[in-house]
Amino acid sequence: MDTAGLLTLALLLDALLGEPGWLWSRLPHPAVLMGRGIGWLESRLNRGTGAQRLAAGILTLLAIVAVAGAIGWLIQQLGPVAIIPAAAILLAQRSLVDHVRAVADGLRMSLAEGRRAVGRIVSRDTAAMDGPAVTRAAIESAAENLSDGVIAPAFWFLVAGLPGLAIYKAVNTADSMIGYRTDRYERFGKAAARADDLLNLIPARLTALILAGTHGGLGHWRDILAEGRRHRSPNAGWPEAAMARAIGTALSGPRAYDGRMQDFPWVFPQGDRAPGPDRIDAAVGALWRVWAVMLVASALLWLA
Repeated sequence: MDTAGLLTLALLLDALLGEPGWLWSRLPHPAVLMGRGIGWLESRLNRGTGAQRLAAGILTLLAIVAVAGAIGWLIQQLGPVAIIPAAAILLAQRSLVDHVRAVADGLRMSLAEGRRAVGRIVSRDTAAMDGPAVTRAAIESAAENLSDGVIAPAFWFLVAGLPGLAIYKAVNTADSMIGYRTDRYERFGKAAARADDLLNLIPARLTALILAGTHGGLGHWRDILAEGRRHRSPNAGWPEAAMARAIGTALSGPRAYDGRMQDFPWVFPQGDRAPGPDRIDAAVGALWRVWAVMLVASALLWLA
């Protein structure tokens, strides 16, 4: 079976099962193991001068890439019976949908429940969020993680098989842990952050293209392109701008990190600035549309 066929079946398996609690309550998820390894290396190597931290960060990146690639290659030698579930585990469509939908469900119960649910998927401060801020945070997370958790893994699986997918997930996990511009991580995490930017360069734009194409937004591509380039992230702005137009909602804007408000510019500022749970439902629908396009595309490649 070729890579496209394996991806087709992995996409279906992930959509069907997601992340079953009975399994991951007994075994550590691969992403958790990656995180433990990265944390172990960081605690031992992230010290010294700025140049030493930078060199240690590069060494850490090379180590996790080598280990992830080797494990992916070994599993790949076992054939489809091992490759398909391994790839499904490293895709995140169903779990993303479940986490985003939980925010809408929480908001319908109370603002406190909405804040609690969105706090599980974003790193910003949630204690003082109003309903629209909770909604925007959930939608922004949906857009960014659609690229990081679904399109990018599928893309790198098609390009380089299970080793490519494993390497991508390891780099993405490293970026989420150490790729911050803080005193502790500015130097040590720089290599991981830059590698993650590079690996997401094509997938982020592909995500935006599919979102726009499935929601009649290709006529606004110049606006999506402009906002994607202005975004603080070199990649996250693309799916965010496309998602904003797909569901008619203004995203980004002011938010707080570590107790300090930051005045980020609005994405699609003419969209609805007071969205409610129904907009999260629309974002979930958009997630499934993009997933369906990926499924059909991989199935056609398989048949071809």
